[in-house]
Amino acid sequence: MVDLLLMTDVTDATFAHDVLERSTDIPVVVDLWAEWCGPCRTLGPILERVVAETGGKVELAKVDIDSNPQVAASFAVQSIPAVFAISGGKVVDSFVGALPEAAVREFVARLAPAESEADKLAKQGDEASLRQALELQHDHPVAVVALAELLAGRGLGEEALALLTRVPETAESRRVAALARLGQNGDAGGDGPLDARLDALLDRVKDDDDARREFVDLLEMLGADDPRTPRYRRALASRLY
Repeated sequence: MVDLLLMTDVTDATFAHDVLERSTDIPVVVDLWAEWCGPCRTLGPILERVVAETGGKVELAKVDIDSNPQVAASFAVQSIPAVFAISGGKVVDSFVGALPEAAVREFVARLAPAESEADKLAKQGDEASLRQALELQHDHPVAVVALAELLAGRGLGEEALALLTRVPETAESRRVAALARLGQNGDAGGDGPLDARLDALLDRVKDDDDARREFVDLLEMLGADDPRTPRYRRALASRLY
């Protein structure tokens, strides 16, 4: 089963859509952080883990205040980490500092509704249970992404992509969509062959839409934590602009 992490890196430009508008449908936890902030690096993984365990009932938006001063100013932030719970477009709860995990769980639990039958089925992770969950809730985020990944792994890319249209885009759904489009050629593990493939695609990305889509999909498969990802994203930008 996919450990669905409903997390988005939010910017000044996307805050209104990704946080304020989204919070009318689902509570959003906003984590204001910075690279130089030691307590932020402690709190961040705890928030990500606890929000992921809600199974899609709460989403996490991370805001780097150094790159996005307008968002920081809107919250009148004096110190970080600073965490705000947004629901219905309004702040409904908040805390400052790196709280212990138990306290973070209490904070998130106040936002998450009770577990439904669809949630329980989605947690089982097998195809039959996932399909049952979707019969109860056709846009259940955990079940949609988990089933889409199973389908993509069986080569049913079109069915997987159609399924993903039921839920808002997240980092995890983008990864699974990339897997569905790439099919059996989507192995992003290891060095060497993949680097050569990306290098070859770079020569075509400016004028070839298919090459550009494949290049971006391969980066989604690599993930943000792979050291090659930022290097190839910069290379892509330089070719396009």
